[in-house]
Amino acid sequence: MASKKTNKQLPSQPSQPEQPKQTLLAIKPKRVEEPIAEPPAEPSAEPPAEPPVQEVQVLADVKVLPPEEVKEKPITVKPKPIKRLVTPPIPTKADLQPPSPTEADLQPSSPTEADLQPSDQNKSDTEVDPSAQTHNAIFQAVGIITGIVKFNPEGKATVAIQGKDYPLYYSPNHRKAFDALRLQAKKNPDKVERLIVYPRVMHFPKRDQHYQMSFQLLGFESPHTTEGISKELGDFEFRLCGLWQFIPVCQTPCISVFKNFTGERLEYIKQAEPDKKVRFMKASHIPIIWRDAPVRPFRFNPKLDKEQQGHSLFVEVLARFLPQSDVFGFIRIIKEPGKAPKFLKAGKKDKAEALKTKLALANKGSIKKKSWIKPKQKDSGLQPSPPE
Repeated sequence: MASKKTNKQLPSQPSQPEQPKQTLLAIKPKRVEEPIAEPPAEPSAEPPAEPPVQEVQVLADVKVLPPEEVKEKPITVKPKPIKRLVTPPIPTKADLQPPSPTEADLQPSSPTEADLQPSDQNKSDTEVDPSAQTHNAIFQAVGIITGIVKFNPEGKATVAIQGKDYPLYYSPNHRKAFDALRLQAKKNPDKVERLIVYPRVMHFPKRDQHYQMSFQLLGFESPHTTEGISKELGDFEFRLCGLWQFIPVCQTPCISVFKNFTGERLEYIKQAEPDKKVRFMKASHIPIIWRDAPVRPFRFNPKLDKEQQGHSLFVEVLARFLPQSDVFGFIRIIKEPGKAPKFLKAGKKDKAEALKTKLALANKGSIKKKSWIKPKQKDSGLQPSPPE
């Protein structure tokens, strides 16, 4: 007989307080690459343990913001300039040949009669100016004059320009030109000659004493002359290249033309005596009227230090000789003012030694020598021969 099982009621247990509900957030695991399938292992008696579920507690009022988008900035790459190779032009035979010398070249390297102008400079003197720049510029003063040339019985020459007679000199290097001019003036004494000359100006220590103007002959124009400086310059036009400055013995500013520097001249200066050295390096100070000059002529100020003095600028101008006032007038600028090329200049020590030598020779010449008295000869009846 089947017995009926009755559901036994369990005794009532005491009620517990309700716990706060917790929300479970499932985190999706990252995708893991599946490993290479291995052969299944043998089944074990125990079932595999399930991984525990991670519980994450979510805080109240927490908002999860989406990740910010990263803005990519475009990068611009500046291309580098391409350097192009420039091949220099191939020089021709005409470029390799040196220029032929002309009559406008410099004064001869040996000391001549052209070096008679005194160099009155109060600045510090050096034989060679090392700070000067080297370029094609040179110290130069050459031009054209026209007039009637006359020779006196002693062989000295003068040139008449607008009623004034100016002394005309020559150097040993141009003796042939001087002799040829003498023959031409003898054949045509009233002919107006066109002469290529250097200007020579003699200044004196006293300020009230006016300077003297003269010229040194380089050559003269003939009917066969087709080129050269006589064709480049007009009558009474001069090319003046030198230092633009005042000198103490002249109230008119001058262009000072010094000796250009060469190795041969430097060797001669080192071996020459002081008086010859100073005479060789004397400069020619040519007065010129230049009213609208771009730079002022340098003037030495004894009250200033050497560093505050400044320096003279090198100018190259075209000027005209004005016989009525014995001065040169500015026409135009050949090249902008700048630094001077290397030049030679007498130093103070050499000037002092040359002055001592000059004074010693002057004192020696002023002493009268005892005249030698020739003894009387007996009268032999013969007459003395006439003096040769």
